[in-house]
Amino acid sequence: MLKTTHNLIKDVGKKLGLTSEQIEKLLAVDKIHEFEIQMESGKKHQAYRVQHSNKLGPYKGGIRFHPDVSLEEVQALAILMSLKAAAIGLPLGGAKGGVAVNPKEMSLAELEELSRDYVLNLHEHIGPDKDVPAPDVNTDSQIIDWMVDEYEKLTGDTSKASFTGKSVKAGGSLGRDEATGRGGVIVLRQILNKLAPSQSLGEAVSNRIVKRQAFATGLSISEPITYAVQGFGNVGAHFALVAAQEQPDWMLVAATDSSGGVYSPADLSVKQLAQYKSDGGRLHELNEGRAISNKELIGLDVDVLVLAALGGAVTEKNMHQVKAHAILELANGPVSDEAAKHLESKGIMIIPDILANSGGVIVSYLEWLQNKQGEHWTEAEVNKQLEEYLVKATNRIYDMAQKRSMTLKEAALAVAIERLVKS
Repeated sequence: MLKTTHNLIKDVGKKLGLTSEQIEKLLAVDKIHEFEIQMESGKKHQAYRVQHSNKLGPYKGGIRFHPDVSLEEVQALAILMSLKAAAIGLPLGGAKGGVAVNPKEMSLAELEELSRDYVLNLHEHIGPDKDVPAPDVNTDSQIIDWMVDEYEKLTGDTSKASFTGKSVKAGGSLGRDEATGRGGVIVLRQILNKLAPSQSLGEAVSNRIVKRQAFATGLSISEPITYAVQGFGNVGAHFALVAAQEQPDWMLVAATDSSGGVYSPADLSVKQLAQYKSDGGRLHELNEGRAISNKELIGLDVDVLVLAALGGAVTEKNMHQVKAHAILELANGPVSDEAAKHLESKGIMIIPDILANSGGVIVSYLEWLQNKQGEHWTEAEVNKQLEEYLVKATNRIYDMAQKRSMTLKEAALAVAIERLVKS
């Protein structure tokens, strides 16, 4: 993963005319914190926090608890976090943390002990103006609440701005849970608007028409945008719920979770699917449409394939099955580099994760601002600022792609790299 990240930056850096020295500076990390957490039970777990760059502001990045966490993975994710913050215009740097552990094998008390010990080892290197961690894989608001409490005990800081992703009662922000899904809707909407310059978004919605020819030459029939969601969990479900409310001409025709899912060319009820999942149901057992596997979903003939599950969903093994006109990467790295090159050569647009799923980090930043200012904003205010950041970022990245004949992923990296080099 680290090698792939380095190669992406080198390739785009060269296209921007950067020197080898400038590129190497972009790749270098500021600080690596590597330590071992010993539990009261005697078990030991390797832990990390990599701080890549704070040129633009305090380090920012999640903490993951997973058996496969490694220094190489955390370092790559820290670099990508710097690039994401820079690409979307946030005054933040990039960092990432993790512990090599399987939290599913731990009791609640052990999980709390691990969370607090992580902060105990790092508290001198993090904080509201230094490094502001957040939840990531297998970490949630409860874990972050424990970490904030431990940080307060160790430092006396009561601002709650030491971490983001807290529960609302502990200083978290409204709008956080749906931020990534909502952000995906905003980004896709802006891209659609860019691709249909003869028709404004407002006109498209009021006429209940969006032209598929925005994606592929030769398609002139006017009909709703069809989309399928792989990973109808927190992010995927919120994407669909926001889309159903704000984009009536987008039609959900398929959705899957880890068990499989359902498909109906006549439109699925987003509310029904979301309620079913909320009640603990598995989508392949839902009596609506026909049952479909995750493998089948990848090959559906839809306008937009929304990948909101895990990385590596589309690789060289299944890339030839893709029939969608565009892919929205709501998960991190759902399309491999090899598959991306193939799909883009076929005219399939990939809206990259660095932009598509950045709603989460934007609302994390807004949470940090609220804590720093001692305020608590309404959900409407949070959503308003999320929209402003993403509209501006999407327009800037799309324009860079057009100007330099780049893919959207290359353009997002180019915007980020230029901002980091100039800082």
